[in-house]
Amino acid sequence: MDEIDLHLGRKLRRRRKLLGLTQQELAGACGVRFQQIQKYECAANRMSAARLWQLSEVLDAPVSYFYEGLSAEQRRAHEEADEALDLFAREETHELVRAYYALGERPRRRLLELAKAMNGEAKA
Repeated sequence: MDEIDLHLGRKLRRRRKLLGLTQQELAGACGVRFQQIQKYECAANRMSAARLWQLSEVLDAPVSYFYEGLSAEQRRAHEEADEALDLFAREETHELVRAYYALGERPRRRLLELAKAMNGEAKA
């Protein structure tokens, strides 16, 4: 479980309770089942940017409310993780992985060493 997801879930629960809403009421306002709100609050499920925006409107709080209290380092780590996920979502990455694993073991090792050398990570 990601520390930021836990933080967002706690902020969601705190705001919902402050407004006196049940999970069922909040879920109804967002068009989801109450179990989904439960999962957001305990960080079992991540909130998408669109869902966070929707929740901020329903709870009458700016999106920034959910991030208040996070350190700059935590925010930076989360942004870096998102960038890495974007990289793995590219079709080019999938093609490269498929081509890599279509090779035999020896050519795969040689290709990996070549890539490391080109990136300045050659064996000492």
